[in-house]
Amino acid sequence: MGYREDLMLKVGLLPDSPGVYIYLDGDGEIIYVGKAKRLKRRVSSYFNRVHSVARTNILVKNIRDLKYIVVDSEEDALHLENSLIKEHKPRYNVLLKDDKSYPWICVTNELYPQVFLIRETPKKGGKYYGPYSNVNVARTVISLIRELYPIRTCRHVFTKEMVERKKIGLCLQYHIKNCLGCCIGEISPEEYRKFIDEIKQILNGNTQQLCDYLMAEMQSLASELKFEEAQLVKLKYDLVEKYRAKSVIVSSHISDVDVYAIVRDESCAYINYLHLRNGSIVQCLTLEYTVKMQEADEELLSMAIAEIIAKFGRKSREIIVPVIPETEMDGVQFVVPKIGDKKKLLDIALKNAQQYRLDKLAHSEKLNPQQRTMRVLKTMQRDFRLEVLPRHIECFDNSNTQGTNPVASCVVFKDAVPSKRDYRHFNIKTVEGPDDFASMKEVLTRRYTRLIQEGGDLPQLVIVDGGKGQLSAAVEVFDAIGLRGQIALVGIAKRLEEIYFPGDSVPLYIDKNSESLRVVQRLRDEAHRFGITHHRNRRSKGQIVSVLDGIKGVGTVTRETLLKHFKSVKRLREATEEDIAAVVGVAKARIVVEGLKKEE
Repeated sequence: MGYREDLMLKVGLLPDSPGVYIYLDGDGEIIYVGKAKRLKRRVSSYFNRVHSVARTNILVKNIRDLKYIVVDSEEDALHLENSLIKEHKPRYNVLLKDDKSYPWICVTNELYPQVFLIRETPKKGGKYYGPYSNVNVARTVISLIRELYPIRTCRHVFTKEMVERKKIGLCLQYHIKNCLGCCIGEISPEEYRKFIDEIKQILNGNTQQLCDYLMAEMQSLASELKFEEAQLVKLKYDLVEKYRAKSVIVSSHISDVDVYAIVRDESCAYINYLHLRNGSIVQCLTLEYTVKMQEADEELLSMAIAEIIAKFGRKSREIIVPVIPETEMDGVQFVVPKIGDKKKLLDIALKNAQQYRLDKLAHSEKLNPQQRTMRVLKTMQRDFRLEVLPRHIECFDNSNTQGTNPVASCVVFKDAVPSKRDYRHFNIKTVEGPDDFASMKEVLTRRYTRLIQEGGDLPQLVIVDGGKGQLSAAVEVFDAIGLRGQIALVGIAKRLEEIYFPGDSVPLYIDKNSESLRVVQRLRDEAHRFGITHHRNRRSKGQIVSVLDGIKGVGTVTRETLLKHFKSVKRLREATEEDIAAVVGVAKARIVVEGLKKEE
């Protein structure tokens, strides 16, 4: 397979989720970094047409490989793109290289700290919060903080001596009650520090107090019938709520930290590695290990950390992990976070490991579709305790309306996909009234007695819809015709998660994400759809025939002709006498019209 085919295969397997894509040339150098709300759609747009910009066409010609990092939101992708471009300086990202950077909110470390927006790289001498991809959100937070707390807005550098001597005079902000007079010592540094501590809590994401205040203000204004003012407060409240769902990449104090997350299946383990600098991801890599001896996660993490240290020649002092590795390392602190920014970073690493595993699996199965079929069948064999692969599965469902027109359906899956030509429906013949158990007995007896007589292929698994009651009826039939030991039999409870086996009083609960459960759900949906469709057709046909049966002079041929042409009694009633005459003749049309009027 050439590089182009392999590249397009990777593009086709990209997820439809937010993230950053990275293009590499033939030497493995990063030549372009971009962000996307939907990775698959954005990356595909590079390869499915000729671009009007010549530089873009040159870029596409030089792409030999691509990588990507998934994140939770488009905003996270924006931050990640910014940090990766600054880290790697790709050749084709020159248009993004400018002096502009994303804004931060700075809380200075002074006698009377200031709170303001800054676009410079965070430095010492204060605490920085951000970066904010939307400057309007940052400005709104600043304005709300200043509305809540009477903090100073001037840029003077206050010292204790300057305040005591009152070298700086009062300004307008003091007179309009927006400042408490820091410049002349009207408020003590200790009291002022309480405001700053609360502001830091808000900027750290603890915005509940701010939201409570805005909600109370909004309700107060609404109760006073000041709806326009209340709407303005509501807009601020909505922006703060949006701010509360802050980016994962937010804390400038998280620096030179490594993050590891692990995902595994029966034969492999996938360990994603992230390196953070100044709160931003600058590197992402997934290692794959073949698990032969069922090594523990702790052992695999130790191996991965050692591999990364050897590969990149660096060892962070803090490493975020899901479990503590079995090997201790000098000068390294392992952290297993439960909440906060570090936990969110661990979740990003976990998402990337999971996506890597899914991509690898999808890539392999696209090249060899039979591989997926075998994997699904083996999963079902394990979940349903079968001795053989369930290549042929049949599922039965009953349908009736208060005991009228009872029918049943049988749907057939072969190699875990529908085989519609083998579907069958049954009109219940021997059961009076709504008796699902007896109906299930009749259908199973007719189905498998005939298969045995005709020498047809028997299924490896039979599923009956309805739980323990229908399952008991099926067991009786299989015992009577001698199939109990030849075909596996299970029942599905109504909630689908419950699978009953003959003789077991306690149901089996299959993982909701299991492929076995998805196949069972599809089987049951198909059986229900197929049965309902047949039941409706039979009921509709019965209604039409019963109406026409009561009309003297209308025979079997006329009934069938009308049924075939008009499809339903409703359409027949709506038709004009001329329309009916065009189908069965003038004389018969007159009889039908008069007969329908009498029936009404």
